[in-house]
Amino acid sequence: MENKQDKGFTLVELLIVIVILGILATVTVFAVRGITDQGQTSACSADQKTLETAAETWFAQYGGTALPGTITATKSTPPVAIPAGTSAEGALVLAGFLVDPSSNYLMNADGSLTVQNTKCPVVP
Repeated sequence: MENKQDKGFTLVELLIVIVILGILATVTVFAVRGITDQGQTSACSADQKTLETAAETWFAQYGGTALPGTITATKSTPPVAIPAGTSAEGALVLAGFLVDPSSNYLMNADGSLTVQNTKCPVVP
């Protein structure tokens, strides 16, 4: 008489596989989370540099010590009229130095930056 054995997995074998898959999923989630944090940091750094460059370009081209709103240009005026009360970033957009205002930083009239997005580092 032949000894027939059932072919299949035991409960212990299935539990071991589930635990291993859970560990792999946890490792993957934390690895992706770190990549996302690095991306946010890089975006903040690039945004900060872009705003600083736009402000420096404004000061180099039009002189003065403040961006529009409280403009004191000494060399010439921008090619586009900047309405009174326009934010500093809005003026840089109208003058063509920026494409869009930043969602991470708020530019002050003197060209300094204030953090708007809490995930971005504080500007020194």
